[in-house]
Amino acid sequence: MNLLDLIVLVCSLANPTACEEQHILFDAQGGTPWTCALHAPPYIAQWVGEHPGMQVVRWRCDWPNNERQGT
Repeated sequence: MNLLDLIVLVCSLANPTACEEQHILFDAQGGTPWTCALHAPPYIAQWVGEHPGMQVVRWRCDWPNNERQGT
């Protein structure tokens, strides 16, 4: 299994300054972070549907456990 990490920055609708990162892992089926970006919108839409009090501010794809400094 080739997992990719969809990293989504979400903020509360009631308090827009209360933000946090959410990580959604999924099988990219041999993909890369670039192909993750192509397949991400349905996963983001599902997450938003399950968390109606939150909004997505930005998102990116990366390999799991690939911590980036300063982002």
